[in-house]
Amino acid sequence: MTPAEETRRLAVLVHEVRSPVAALSAIAETFGDEDLERPARLELARLVIAACRGIERVVIDAAVASIDLEQVDVATLVHEAAATAALVGGRVETEISLDLPRITADPLRLRQALDNLIANALTHAGPDPKVVVRASASVASVHLSVQDFGVGVPYADQGRIFERGVRLDAGRKGSGLGLAIARAIADAHGGELTLRSTPGEGATLTIVLPVS
Repeated sequence: MTPAEETRRLAVLVHEVRSPVAALSAIAETFGDEDLERPARLELARLVIAACRGIERVVIDAAVASIDLEQVDVATLVHEAAATAALVGGRVETEISLDLPRITADPLRLRQALDNLIANALTHAGPDPKVVVRASASVASVHLSVQDFGVGVPYADQGRIFERGVRLDAGRKGSGLGLAIARAIADAHGGELTLRSTPGEGATLTIVLPVS
């Protein structure tokens, strides 16, 4: 591995570990609530396991195009991603279709991608910090979308936001890696990551994945 490749690998590693580590911290604080009932504690335990598996995978293999395929319950994946983001402090709502098929995919990589899209949306949510995560299906594909209601993406920049290191607002925190990583994961699954945005009306980023 060349020095440049090692630098890129470390940048991805640092970027991708931050989200599950923040989740573990928030879960630990919530778990200390003595009034928390058993079903809520079991849900937190499931979120802990998911966060730990995400960290382990990134540490072992930071190459986001490396995927291990298995049958994935998309509804559970979306629910866990939204619930974790809400614990960290995000206002995240979900709209999940009842007829979602299972897909053959890498659940840990898809969770990485979804976490990045949610984090990006919360960063750009504007004065109404609500984010909506949707999961739906067509005949041939499953769609995972994340919508914010912020300022949107200028038309001139919509073709470059998925490029590595691109930050449209230098005043906001970020490394410019999240959307590039999400797109690479979508591509590795034979899918795509698309943007729909009207300046002033927010943005919707959608991962489109083939059903088979």
